[in-house]
Parts: sequence; structure tokens; C-alpha cells
Amino acid sequence: MKVLKTLSRIYLDAGKLDGEIMFYERLFSEKCRLRFTHPKLGLELAQVGSVLLIAGPMDNLETVKLTQMTFLVDSIHDFRDTLVSEGATILEGPNEVPTGLNMRVQHPDGAIVEYVEHRQNNEF
Repeated sequence: MKVLKTLSRIYLDAGKLDGEIMFYERLFSEKCRLRFTHPKLGLELAQVGSVLLIAGPMDNLETVKLTQMTFLVDSIHDFRDTLVSEGATILEGPNEVPTGLNMRVQHPDGAIVEYVEHRQNNEF
């Protein structure tokens, strides 16, 4: 059971994603490694370095803005069991998402974190 990467989340208006991807590519000297739409939420997401850019209409963003960060993990199910035993609350999931599985968890300190297990073919 391992956290593979921690992503800081940045929320953007729908039309600003391309410009922000270019900004973070220059800042990190890395190319955007993941970009996809989440049709169920009406959002578009991109990862550059350790930043997860989330773009969409403000009403759609309101549903995800309480989530403070994303942890990419090796096993959602192992983390779920451990988190519950440690006093965390599973708010949502595990669910199928475009990149694999995710769940939203409220830690005992109140932080809300998205846990994501990517499918084999997705890099992070």
C-alpha cells in the first residue's frame, strides 16, 4: 500500500485550461502527461508535474472544490480498509472514472482527499 504521488488541485474557468497547461509545462519543464474529460461531472482535467488542473463551468466546479488534494495510490481497496480503520470517512466511492478508480475521503483532521488508482495503461 503506497501513495505514489500527491497532486495539488487548481480549479479553472472552462476556457482557461490550454493556457494554464502551457504555463505549468514551462514552469515544471515537463509536458502535460494526462488530459481527459470527466463527462459525468462536465469537467476537463490535465496533469502537469504535481499539479492537477480541473476546468469547467463554475457550477460544475462547486461540486469538487471541497476536495483539497489528490493522492495517486497503488490500491484503492487497501487504502479504503486502512482509512476506515484509522477513523476516516468514505464520502464517495470507490467509483469507476475515466482513468481507473477513485474515492473521496474525509480524514480525521477534516481534510477531504481524492484517492485515485490509475489503470495499468495510465502513467502519472
